[in-house]
Amino acid sequence: MKTALTIAGTDPSGGAGIQADIKTMTANGVFALTAVTALVAQNTTGVKSIRESEPDFLAQQLDCVFMDIFPDAVKTGMVASVPLIEVIAGKLAEHRAKNIVVDPVMVATSGDRLISEDALDALKTRLLPLAAVLTPNIPEAEILSGTAIRTPEDMARAAQIIGGAYGCAVLCKGGHQVSDANDYLWRPGGEGRWFRCRRVDNPNTHGTGCTLSSAIASNLAKGFGLEAAVERAKEYIFGALSAQLDLGRGSGPMDHMWDIHSRFAGGEAES
Repeated sequence: MKTALTIAGTDPSGGAGIQADIKTMTANGVFALTAVTALVAQNTTGVKSIRESEPDFLAQQLDCVFMDIFPDAVKTGMVASVPLIEVIAGKLAEHRAKNIVVDPVMVATSGDRLISEDALDALKTRLLPLAAVLTPNIPEAEILSGTAIRTPEDMARAAQIIGGAYGCAVLCKGGHQVSDANDYLWRPGGEGRWFRCRRVDNPNTHGTGCTLSSAIASNLAKGFGLEAAVERAKEYIFGALSAQLDLGRGSGPMDHMWDIHSRFAGGEAES
């Protein structure tokens, strides 16, 4: 079985963060490995509090993974401070990690800011250049490119700017009312491709960014090329949204296990 490592914060409500990553990786047929960057008190209505892992402890988590079960792909999510970014970048380089998908988490779906200002430069200089692909949403792409995004053409231009700056592929996610559910992938060498998809009428979108990046990492781990990995990931998230799970008082989670068929999954105990 192929393996994928998620380096991210937690979500006790289960729809985003490392919990969503584990579910997504499992549903996409790889064994999920984890390193926790922060304990996050959040739910579908927003983020209440963040307690970061100690840098030395995060380093130990990463060493434990790489020295025992070397991951076939890595996905990074929420990293909120300079010391943690330095640890992650250093360990990924030290262990020569491959198929690194960086979800540059800066703003939650709820609108909460999830990264400190002083961490942004460290993210740009240390972590982003290690990525095989970045997966920014529109607000994150605006920050990384320094440009406003109002149209699909703006999306493509921002992806090219970001990719040129960090030498990696960029999947600019077209939610946030810019281009329906269409995403734009730019690859080094000037190659670009739109991935078009009908928007699902579902207000419960908590953790969509975490889920998409984890699905891409899962497919890269299994040996798919980047375009195929993105296409398969988008099909998976379309199904998870289309399942119309409705939990929580805010923007709820998707059904990550919508395509799981198991004799243990069905049925309920009689009352």
